[in-house]
Amino acid sequence: MGKSNKQNKLKARLPRGFVDRPHFNLAQTQHMLATICEVYQRYGFDSLETPMIEYTDALGKFLPDQDRPNAGVFSFQDDDEQWLSLRYDLTAPLARYVAENYDQLAKPYRSYRVGYVFRNEKPGPGRFRQFMQCDADTVGSAEPTSDAEICMMAADCMTHLGIEQGDYLVRVNSRKILDGVMEAAGLNTENDAQRQLSVLRAIDKLDRVGLHGVEALLGEGRMDESGDFTKGAGLSATQIKPLIDFVSAGTNSAQETMQALEKIIGSSEAGKQGVDELTAMGVLFESAGYGADQILIDPSVVRGLEYYTGAVYEVELLFETVNEKGEKAQFGSVAGGGRYDGLVSRFKGQEVPANGFSIGVSRLQSALSALGRTIGDHEEKGPVVVLVMDKDQLPRYQKMVQVLRANSIRAELYLGSSGMRAQMKYADRRNAPCVIIQGEDERANNSVTIKDLIEGKRLSENIADNETWRSSRPAQVVVSEDNMAKAVIEMLVAQEREQG
Repeated sequence: MGKSNKQNKLKARLPRGFVDRPHFNLAQTQHMLATICEVYQRYGFDSLETPMIEYTDALGKFLPDQDRPNAGVFSFQDDDEQWLSLRYDLTAPLARYVAENYDQLAKPYRSYRVGYVFRNEKPGPGRFRQFMQCDADTVGSAEPTSDAEICMMAADCMTHLGIEQGDYLVRVNSRKILDGVMEAAGLNTENDAQRQLSVLRAIDKLDRVGLHGVEALLGEGRMDESGDFTKGAGLSATQIKPLIDFVSAGTNSAQETMQALEKIIGSSEAGKQGVDELTAMGVLFESAGYGADQILIDPSVVRGLEYYTGAVYEVELLFETVNEKGEKAQFGSVAGGGRYDGLVSRFKGQEVPANGFSIGVSRLQSALSALGRTIGDHEEKGPVVVLVMDKDQLPRYQKMVQVLRANSIRAELYLGSSGMRAQMKYADRRNAPCVIIQGEDERANNSVTIKDLIEGKRLSENIADNETWRSSRPAQVVVSEDNMAKAVIEMLVAQEREQG
């Protein structure tokens, strides 16, 4: 019987691309989200929640074929044989929501959303099939001011998360300028749509393959270090030149960058409009006090998604880390977005201007953790634990726990069956700040012993002589049962003060 049960035992295993998240990880995420959302609210954005599941055709990019939707999303059919999908971003559901509630919304409509998104893609380092995003979008404004505000808000989010100026950069460009450069390269017809997409993808890889790699991808193609060959856009040398000049035009001076771009785009009306919009944004950045070390106009930013129609922006972390090969590397982009004036129009049949950006919360948290730059408390403080010294006194111990909770103190009653030593070990593993002990002697005097686990640990590690021990804060106190909550609060306050 025992052998049969062992053979039939279900194997506990986590699906590839997904992660379990223990409480300390969740606490850091909650701190990050509270910080980001406070910045969003300060800029006038209201919260919105949309479902994790949408009709597949509402997501737009991945439409069902005759059997199932294209790869990239997790999809299934309901009992009406309608295709449903887990959302792969928070923007497509917003477009559906705005279109569905268009007449009731104050426009421009400014909202932020927080939630998990899902990608049915091959997982890898820092790439998960389920990850959290925190988006903010404005629907109904075509003004460059709207794009400028998004960029300034992105910078403020990084600053409020404790990332120092110089350790991040918001990089800004315009797809209109790139369209103008494509015109200069002779790629301005509908027949060139696929090659234009190849150009976008090539330029988007600049940070990974360098300028020569982009040049190869714009031409016949590129072979990487492993020997894999990526087919290029097939442009001629004459067509490639304005594109390479374009991505190389960025400087720390917005004025110089704009002058260089004006020369490259020539007579393109779309390009001129893009230059004018970026110029207006640059004036706003300067007037609001954002320097080029925070927000930089950078022609190399294209954002690979084809639905962007105007300004595009990315937030990049600049500090170095070490990759899996032990080589120095930058973590790169942790947020991005842009203007997508055509997305809502899929539902409305008319152009509705919109823009926004998304912070990859899971990626940003992974980046900061990898560098030891943990957001929030490194180790969440556990509950005060009331020990069970005598089973027949459980009602009395339970009352103590309730008194602590009534005074807004996180507390729990030990629920196991072990003795005091094991209970103390349990409290230590729970990262409890202190424990409440009431044995027979304390009970006879209507008192409790409060043992300060944090101070006790510090004393045992750092104090070597009796004189220092006697002059330090006591690691435990005996107080009357009526004064227990007050004494615990004083101990917790002292711990917070000493931990800075």
